[in-house]
Amino acid sequence: MPFLFDDIIFGPVRSRRLGLSLGINLLPLHRKFCSFNCIYCECGWTPALAREGMELPSRLEVASFLEQKLIELAAEDYLPDAITYAGNGEPTLHPEFSGIVDDTLMLRDRFSPGSVVSVLSNASRIHDPSVFNALLKLDNNILKLDAGTEETFRILNNPVESFDFRRMLSDLEKFKGKLIIQTMFLRGIVNGHLVDNTTSFEVEAWIAHLKVIRPKTVMIYPIARATPARDLEKISREELEWIGERVRQEGIEVKVYD
Repeated sequence: MPFLFDDIIFGPVRSRRLGLSLGINLLPLHRKFCSFNCIYCECGWTPALAREGMELPSRLEVASFLEQKLIELAAEDYLPDAITYAGNGEPTLHPEFSGIVDDTLMLRDRFSPGSVVSVLSNASRIHDPSVFNALLKLDNNILKLDAGTEETFRILNNPVESFDFRRMLSDLEKFKGKLIIQTMFLRGIVNGHLVDNTTSFEVEAWIAHLKVIRPKTVMIYPIARATPARDLEKISREELEWIGERVRQEGIEVKVYD
Protein backbone atom coordinates (compact mmCIF):
# COMPACT_ATOMS: atom_id res chain seq x y z
CA MET A 1 0.00 0.00 0.00
CA PRO A 2 1.28 3.55 -0.74
CA PHE A 3 2.52 5.55 2.24
CA LEU A 4 0.69 8.91 2.02
CA PHE A 5 0.27 11.83 4.42
CA ASP A 6 -3.21 13.14 5.22
CA ASP A 7 -2.21 16.39 6.95
CA ILE A 8 -0.49 19.63 5.90
CA ILE A 9 1.74 19.49 8.99
CA PHE A 10 2.68 16.00 10.17
CA GLY A 11 4.80 14.57 12.95
CA PRO A 12 7.29 15.18 14.38
CA VAL A 13 8.60 11.83 13.18
CA ARG A 14 11.97 10.18 13.66
CA SER A 15 13.92 10.51 10.41
CA ARG A 16 16.98 8.38 9.66
CA ARG A 17 18.61 11.46 8.11
CA LEU A 18 17.20 14.48 9.95
CA GLY A 19 16.49 13.43 13.53
CA LEU A 20 13.17 14.57 14.98
CA SER A 21 11.52 16.12 11.93
CA LEU A 22 8.30 18.10 11.60
CA GLY A 23 6.97 17.56 8.10
CA ILE A 24 5.26 20.02 5.78
CA ASN A 25 3.15 18.50 3.01
CA LEU A 26 2.55 21.12 0.29
CA LEU A 27 0.74 18.58 -1.89
CA PRO A 28 -2.77 17.11 -2.06
CA LEU A 29 -3.91 15.04 0.90
CA HIS A 30 -4.43 11.33 0.13
CA ARG A 31 -2.94 11.69 -3.38
CA LYS A 32 0.55 11.77 -4.83
CA PHE A 33 1.54 14.78 -6.97
CA CYS A 34 5.01 14.53 -8.46
CA SER A 35 7.10 15.25 -11.54
CA PHE A 36 8.81 11.84 -11.28
CA ASN A 37 7.41 8.32 -11.12
CA CYS A 38 10.25 6.63 -9.23
CA ILE A 39 10.11 2.85 -9.16
CA TYR A 40 10.95 2.83 -5.43
CA CYS A 41 8.71 5.66 -4.14
CA GLU A 42 6.98 4.92 -0.85
CA CYS A 43 4.04 7.08 -2.02
CA GLY A 44 3.32 4.65 -4.87
CA TRP A 45 2.98 5.32 -8.58
CA THR A 46 2.44 8.87 -9.82
CA PRO A 47 -0.98 9.60 -11.36
CA ALA A 48 -1.22 11.79 -14.45
CA LEU A 49 0.27 15.21 -13.67
CA ALA A 50 -2.97 17.15 -14.21
CA ARG A 51 -2.84 20.51 -12.43
CA GLU A 52 -6.40 21.60 -13.19
CA GLY A 53 -8.60 21.17 -10.15
CA MET A 54 -5.59 20.18 -8.03
CA GLU A 55 -6.26 21.04 -4.39
CA LEU A 56 -3.05 22.30 -2.82
CA PRO A 57 -2.87 23.98 0.59
CA SER A 58 -2.63 27.74 0.32
CA ARG A 59 0.36 29.69 1.55
CA LEU A 60 -1.81 31.13 4.35
CA GLU A 61 -2.99 27.67 5.41
CA VAL A 62 0.55 26.32 5.59
CA ALA A 63 1.75 29.26 7.72
CA SER A 64 -1.28 29.08 10.01
CA PHE A 65 -1.02 25.34 10.65
CA LEU A 66 2.75 25.51 11.10
CA GLU A 67 2.49 28.35 13.63
CA GLN A 68 -0.16 26.47 15.59
CA LYS A 69 1.90 23.29 15.64
CA LEU A 70 5.11 25.01 16.72
CA ILE A 71 3.29 26.74 19.58
CA GLU A 72 1.94 23.35 20.71
CA LEU A 73 5.35 21.69 20.51
CA ALA A 74 7.02 24.54 22.37
CA ALA A 75 4.50 24.15 25.19
CA GLU A 76 5.35 20.44 25.35
CA ASP A 77 9.12 21.14 25.21
CA TYR A 78 9.23 18.92 22.11
CA LEU A 79 10.50 21.19 19.38
CA PRO A 80 11.89 19.39 16.31
CA ASP A 81 15.47 19.13 15.10
CA ALA A 82 14.23 19.85 11.58
CA ILE A 83 11.27 21.33 9.75
CA THR A 84 11.10 19.50 6.44
CA TYR A 85 9.24 19.94 3.16
CA ALA A 86 8.38 16.38 2.17
CA GLY A 87 4.94 14.79 1.90
CA ASN A 88 3.07 13.28 -1.03
CA GLY A 89 5.40 14.04 -3.92
CA GLU A 90 7.57 16.94 -5.08
CA PRO A 91 7.21 20.02 -2.80
CA THR A 92 8.67 22.52 -5.28
CA LEU A 93 5.68 21.94 -7.59
CA HIS A 94 3.66 24.19 -5.28
CA PRO A 95 3.23 27.54 -7.11
CA GLU A 96 3.79 29.47 -3.86
CA PHE A 97 6.86 27.51 -2.79
CA SER A 98 9.11 30.58 -2.58
CA GLY A 99 6.74 32.53 -0.35
CA ILE A 100 6.11 29.48 1.82
CA VAL A 101 9.85 29.16 2.39
CA ASP A 102 9.98 32.78 3.57
CA ASP A 103 7.05 32.20 5.95
CA THR A 104 8.60 29.00 7.32
CA LEU A 105 11.94 30.64 8.03
CA MET A 106 10.20 33.51 9.83
CA LEU A 107 8.13 31.12 11.97
CA ARG A 108 11.18 28.95 12.68
CA ASP A 109 13.15 31.98 13.88
CA ARG A 110 10.27 33.05 16.09
CA PHE A 111 9.19 29.76 17.67
CA SER A 112 11.91 27.14 17.12
CA PRO A 113 15.28 28.78 16.36
CA GLY A 114 17.13 25.54 17.00
CA SER A 115 15.42 23.77 14.09
CA VAL A 116 16.97 23.51 10.64
CA VAL A 117 14.67 23.95 7.66
CA SER A 118 15.13 21.21 5.08
CA VAL A 119 13.69 20.06 1.79
CA LEU A 120 13.58 16.61 0.21
CA SER A 121 13.37 17.37 -3.50
CA ASN A 122 13.93 15.51 -6.75
CA ALA A 123 15.60 18.61 -8.30
CA SER A 124 13.16 18.65 -11.22
CA ARG A 125 12.24 22.32 -10.69
CA ILE A 126 15.64 23.86 -9.99
CA HIS A 127 15.67 25.47 -13.45
CA ASP A 128 12.92 27.81 -12.17
CA PRO A 129 14.67 30.90 -10.71
CA SER A 130 12.10 31.35 -7.92
CA VAL A 131 12.54 27.74 -6.83
CA PHE A 132 16.33 27.90 -7.14
CA ASN A 133 16.56 31.07 -5.02
CA ALA A 134 14.16 29.68 -2.40
CA LEU A 135 16.23 26.50 -2.07
CA LEU A 136 19.35 28.59 -1.48
CA LYS A 137 17.72 30.02 1.66
CA LEU A 138 17.27 26.63 3.31
CA ASP A 139 19.61 25.10 5.87
CA ASN A 140 19.43 21.67 4.22
CA ASN A 141 18.85 21.85 0.48
CA ILE A 142 18.59 18.10 -0.14
CA LEU A 143 18.33 17.21 -3.83
CA LYS A 144 18.11 13.84 -5.54
CA LEU A 145 20.67 12.36 -7.94
CA ASP A 146 20.09 8.63 -8.22
CA ALA A 147 22.14 7.72 -11.26
CA GLY A 148 25.32 8.39 -13.14
CA THR A 149 23.89 7.75 -16.60
CA GLU A 150 20.77 9.15 -18.20
CA GLU A 151 19.57 5.67 -19.15
CA THR A 152 19.54 4.50 -15.53
CA PHE A 153 18.10 7.82 -14.35
CA ARG A 154 15.12 7.40 -16.67
CA ILE A 155 14.46 3.85 -15.46
CA LEU A 156 14.79 4.71 -11.77
CA ASN A 157 13.15 8.14 -11.69
CA ASN A 158 10.92 7.97 -14.76
CA PRO A 159 10.01 11.67 -15.32
CA VAL A 160 6.32 12.10 -16.15
CA GLU A 161 6.93 15.13 -18.38
CA SER A 162 9.66 16.17 -20.80
CA PHE A 163 12.89 16.39 -18.83
CA ASP A 164 16.48 17.39 -19.59
CA PHE A 165 18.90 15.32 -17.49
CA ARG A 166 21.94 17.33 -18.61
CA ARG A 167 20.29 20.62 -17.71
CA MET A 168 19.52 19.28 -14.23
CA LEU A 169 23.19 18.39 -13.75
CA SER A 170 24.23 21.86 -14.91
CA ASP A 171 21.72 23.51 -12.56
CA LEU A 172 22.94 21.42 -9.62
CA GLU A 173 26.42 22.79 -10.25
CA LYS A 174 25.03 26.36 -10.04
CA PHE A 175 24.32 25.92 -6.31
CA LYS A 176 28.11 26.18 -5.84
CA GLY A 177 28.13 23.55 -3.11
CA LYS A 178 25.13 24.83 -1.14
CA LEU A 179 23.27 21.55 -1.45
CA ILE A 180 23.18 18.00 -0.19
CA ILE A 181 22.86 15.18 -2.71
CA GLN A 182 20.65 12.24 -1.73
CA THR A 183 20.94 8.96 -3.61
CA MET A 184 18.90 5.77 -3.34
CA PHE A 185 20.85 2.66 -4.33
CA LEU A 186 19.04 -0.47 -5.48
CA ARG A 187 18.97 -3.25 -8.01
CA GLY A 188 16.16 -5.33 -9.44
CA ILE A 189 14.05 -6.26 -12.42
CA VAL A 190 11.80 -3.62 -14.01
CA ASN A 191 9.67 -4.51 -17.02
CA GLY A 192 11.82 -7.56 -17.59
CA HIS A 193 15.09 -5.60 -17.54
CA LEU A 194 17.81 -5.47 -14.89
CA VAL A 195 18.35 -2.09 -13.28
CA ASP A 196 21.33 -1.58 -10.97
CA ASN A 197 22.91 1.73 -9.99
CA THR A 198 25.52 0.01 -7.80
CA THR A 199 27.70 -1.28 -10.65
CA SER A 200 31.22 0.10 -10.90
CA PHE A 201 30.32 1.82 -14.18
CA GLU A 202 27.25 3.55 -12.70
CA VAL A 203 29.00 4.51 -9.46
CA GLU A 204 31.99 6.01 -11.28
CA ALA A 205 29.70 8.00 -13.61
CA TRP A 206 27.74 9.24 -10.58
CA ILE A 207 30.93 10.22 -8.74
CA ALA A 208 32.10 12.12 -11.84
CA HIS A 209 28.96 14.28 -11.51
CA LEU A 210 29.57 14.76 -7.78
CA LYS A 211 33.11 16.01 -8.49
CA VAL A 212 31.62 18.78 -10.63
CA ILE A 213 28.65 19.58 -8.37
CA ARG A 214 30.77 19.50 -5.16
CA PRO A 215 27.90 19.11 -2.66
CA LYS A 216 28.66 19.77 0.99
CA THR A 217 27.41 16.26 1.82
CA VAL A 218 26.17 13.17 0.03
CA MET A 219 23.50 10.99 1.68
CA ILE A 220 23.28 7.42 0.42
CA TYR A 221 20.69 4.93 1.55
CA PRO A 222 18.78 1.77 0.55
CA ILE A 223 15.08 0.98 0.25
CA ALA A 224 13.32 1.28 3.61
CA ARG A 225 9.62 0.74 2.80
CA ALA A 226 7.47 -1.16 0.31
CA THR A 227 8.05 -0.11 -3.30
CA PRO A 228 5.54 0.15 -6.17
CA ALA A 229 7.83 -1.85 -8.46
CA ARG A 230 8.27 -5.40 -7.24
CA ASP A 231 11.50 -7.39 -7.31
CA LEU A 232 13.69 -4.55 -6.05
CA GLU A 233 16.56 -5.47 -3.74
CA LYS A 234 17.67 -3.61 -0.62
CA ILE A 235 21.40 -2.96 -0.88
CA SER A 236 23.50 -4.13 2.06
CA ARG A 237 25.27 -1.81 4.46
CA GLU A 238 28.60 -3.25 3.31
CA GLU A 239 27.96 -2.31 -0.32
CA LEU A 240 26.79 1.16 0.64
CA GLU A 241 29.92 1.67 2.73
CA TRP A 242 32.06 0.66 -0.26
CA ILE A 243 30.31 3.29 -2.40
CA GLY A 244 30.64 5.82 0.41
CA GLU A 245 34.37 5.22 0.66
CA ARG A 246 34.76 5.91 -3.05
CA VAL A 247 33.04 9.27 -2.54
CA ARG A 248 35.28 10.10 0.43
CA GLN A 249 38.33 9.43 -1.72
CA GLU A 250 37.26 12.44 -3.80
CA GLY A 251 37.24 14.69 -0.72
CA ILE A 252 33.44 14.79 -0.44
CA GLU A 253 31.68 14.12 2.87
CA VAL A 254 29.26 11.18 2.74
CA LYS A 255 26.77 9.77 5.21
CA VAL A 256 25.56 6.20 4.85
CA TYR A 257 22.14 5.16 6.14
CA ASP A 258 20.47 1.76 6.32
